[in-house]
Amino acid sequence: MKTLAQGAEAKILLDEKDNFIIKDRISKSYRHLELDKIIRKRRTKAETKLLEKASKIINSPKPIETQEWDKIKMPFIDGKKLSDNLDKFSLKRQEDTCKKIGESIAKLHSKDIIHGDLTTSNMIFRKDKVFFIDFGLGFISHKIEDKAVDIHLLKQALEARHFQHWQVLFKKVLQGYEHYKKHKKVLEQLEKVEKRGRYKIPH
Repeated sequence: MKTLAQGAEAKILLDEKDNFIIKDRISKSYRHLELDKIIRKRRTKAETKLLEKASKIINSPKPIETQEWDKIKMPFIDGKKLSDNLDKFSLKRQEDTCKKIGESIAKLHSKDIIHGDLTTSNMIFRKDKVFFIDFGLGFISHKIEDKAVDIHLLKQALEARHFQHWQVLFKKVLQGYEHYKKHKKVLEQLEKVEKRGRYKIPH
């Protein structure tokens, strides 16, 4: 197994022979052993369910059944991390890509799936398709507020990481997002969220 990435919550491992990914949720030594197991099991189960739902409606890895309660097994998407490559595209290709992102978010929100960490770091670009990954902070919600925060996080991410054309790119995201029938309500709530200034990610 090759380690692709390691964060505070999980290690991402690649089985190069069989071409699949393992997301291994890390045990927290500061937590009581039994409580730690309960938390990791619950979060792994919740993320697996979200991935299963998401993979039916957008480009996203579909979990592969496994007996290990603290791990998620899924196909390896052999593409490029969008955060590292979007700025290398022509402006036209950047715009087309961001419109596709908006369309995918519209599909997720229409099924009340909140990604929870919408950044280009959690998107893989492969053969002109955008795959959404890492639903570890995701959840199910019908609330317009939660959907507005999802959009706001992506807006902040574009401004921080792709600042050269971020305004044009965000407009393209919103064009794609118009496929969601409640998009106007979400954008109205987005204005309120931004006025509060509560949901900002560091530049």
